[in-house]
Amino acid sequence: MPMWNPWRGCKRVSEGCKYCYIHKGDYKKGINTENIIKTDDFYKPIEKLKNGSYKIKKGIVYVCFSSDFFIEEADEWRKECWKMIKERSDLTFLFLTKRITRFYDCIPEDWNEGYDNVVICTTVENQKNADERLSFFSKLPIRHKCITAQPLLENINIEKYLDDIEIVVVGGESDYNARPLNYDWVLNIRKQCINKNVEFEFRQAGTYFIEDDKMTKLSVRELMKVAREKNINYKSK
Repeated sequence: MPMWNPWRGCKRVSEGCKYCYIHKGDYKKGINTENIIKTDDFYKPIEKLKNGSYKIKKGIVYVCFSSDFFIEEADEWRKECWKMIKERSDLTFLFLTKRITRFYDCIPEDWNEGYDNVVICTTVENQKNADERLSFFSKLPIRHKCITAQPLLENINIEKYLDDIEIVVVGGESDYNARPLNYDWVLNIRKQCINKNVEFEFRQAGTYFIEDDKMTKLSVRELMKVAREKNINYKSK
């Protein structure tokens, strides 16, 4: 799974960021996460081997998983990233963002209806942010859209925003102080996806997982295992 983090560092923007793994990991290392800096991997997509072939072969590249591709502090670097993304049309670049409302400030001049090798995933955690972000997201010229409701903090209704969405991913929060994930909320989103024939994936349970009014504390290694065992993923038809 190729990862490309052209810059690192982020700033909390909403409720879902409270126990962000990036901030938590940096705190343990004595790093100030709010310092947004370019990394040594900035040119990773176009790096080549001695024989002239690209180091990264065909496949999905996960972008900015230690930041946000649309973060304001990276505005001066993003244009060069788009050039690399366009050059590597054989790769699919996927990134998550909580800053989707900055879309028009962040896309390249030749975006038009979108690059076919870019997947943009908007993250939501509660109804307020779902309504704010997805009402905007639904109108944007993007060829490949997905939604991540992770960490899911409450029961939400997103069915009216699911047109043109390729997949919805749901998951709980992982932290000692994590807010609980109610399995009923997961099933509700799954039902909405089935109604709109949109692919659905239950990615991971939360550290505190509620099912049938009973809360269980799970270890990190159990989070994805519990989600898989539920076997509720849905493939669109």
